[in-house]
Amino acid sequence: MALNIPSLSNRNSARLHPVEPRFAPLFCFGLLTLSCALASFAFACATPFAAFAVIAAAALPLRPALLVVAAAWLVNQAIGFCALGYPHDIDTVAWGFVIGAAALTAAIAANLVLRRAASMTLPIAFGLALACAYAAYELVLFAATPALGGAGDFTLVIIGRLAVLNVLWFVGLFVACEIARLLGARRRSHVVP
Repeated sequence: MALNIPSLSNRNSARLHPVEPRFAPLFCFGLLTLSCALASFAFACATPFAAFAVIAAAALPLRPALLVVAAAWLVNQAIGFCALGYPHDIDTVAWGFVIGAAALTAAIAANLVLRRAASMTLPIAFGLALACAYAAYELVLFAATPALGGAGDFTLVIIGRLAVLNVLWFVGLFVACEIARLLGARRRSHVVP
C-alpha cells in the first residue's frame, strides 16, 4: 500500500489556506503574535522564529509574510524589555535587531524554498523550508558574534535543542492552521445559499 501524500502542485502551490485569502494576513498576524507572546514568556531568548517564518511564508506572499514576522519580533522584544527585564544596554538592543534581521532572513529563505517546491510532497517541502529557514536564522545570528560576542552559545547541543523547538512549534502552528481551515470549511458548508 503506497502512501498518497499530496504534492504542493495539488494544493495551489506552497500555501496554507487556514482562512479566506482576504483574512489570511490578519489570521497569520494573530496566530504568530499570540504564539510569539506565549513562546517569549515560556522560552525568553529561544523564540522559534524559523517556525514562525515558515508558517508566514506558507500562508502569505512575501511582503505580508515579512510584516507579520516583523510584528512577531516586535512582540518578542516588547515582552523581553518590558516584562522579562532584558538589560537596557547597547549589546542587548543590538542583539534584538540581529534577531529581527535573522527572523526576516528566515522568512525570505522559507519563501524561496516554498516557491521552488511545487513538485515536492507537503511534508518534504515544509521540512526543507523549515531546515533552510532555521539555517538562515542561525547563520545570521552567528555572523553577529564577532561584533557582539556569544560564539560559545553555538554548540551542537544548543543548536539541536533549538531546532527541535522550532520543529515542534511548526507542527503545532501547522495543526492550528489546518484546524482553522477545517472549521472554516465546515462553517461554509452549513451556510444556506
